[in-house]
Amino acid sequence: MVLSILKDKGEYYGYDLINEVKKRTTIEIAEGTLYPLMNRLKEEKLVESKWVEQNSGIPRKYYTITDSGLAVVKEMTQYWNHLNQTINSI
Repeated sequence: MVLSILKDKGEYYGYDLINEVKKRTTIEIAEGTLYPLMNRLKEEKLVESKWVEQNSGIPRKYYTITDSGLAVVKEMTQYWNHLNQTINSI
């Protein structure tokens, strides 16, 4: 879900990403859940991050999806569509 959201817009910072998940789904996601997930996705080279200075306040870490992440989204979407068709045919 997070990779798919990143695919659509391209770049989010953590808090904004949490709000986007809430906006698109009924899933409540906490910072304590999101940031470990983003670290794992970064280790797997599915996302990249960069710090961006703000005019006021602290810098924000922005996340973007990588080419490998795009490939995973495509693969997962195909799997989901196949699974959905299979369930609907029963």
